Amino acid sequence: MPDPAKSIITLRDLALEPFSQGAFYAGAGATLGPMLGLKGLGLSYSEVPPGKSSCPFHNHHVEDEVFVILSGRGTYRLGAERLDCKAGDVLGAPAGGPDTAHQIINTGDEPLIYLAVSTKAKTEVVEYPDSGKVLTKTSDAEGRPVFRQMVRPTGSLDYWDGEPGS
Repeated sequence: MPDPAKSIITLRDLALEPFSQGAFYAGAGATLGPMLGLKGLGLSYSEVPPGKSSCPFHNHHVEDEVFVILSGRGTYRLGAERLDCKAGDVLGAPAGGPDTAHQIINTGDEPLIYLAVSTKAKTEVVEYPDSGKVLTKTSDAEGRPVFRQMVRPTGSLDYWDGEPGS
């Protein structure tokens, strides 16, 4: 039976972890999934200041994501589109290629607050079209990182490259 103490989280009581990176990325948030005992579903809470984004433009190859805008307004970059979003909107970011790359930018004058919900995969590939990076990662059954590598592909190796006797 689930632990009743892990069944309810009150958003106003969250201890948020602030971050900033350069001039464009900033926010504060909390990862809620582990607090609720969730293993196959990602859930996080984010507050993004005006003029900022909480993450780079990216697309997942395996994991689907949904964003529920709780307050504020912004721009949702989805593939080549830029869509207005506001409190009460639900945004979908299915797994796929560059046409599903996504990013939420706070274009309002108050914090943009949203919940992010995602499937959790043990192995994932994430592309960053604006910077040409690719992230590959795997985790164990408990969700702890096992392998993580961020690269910029510069070419392709033959399957047998560097193998002894090839």
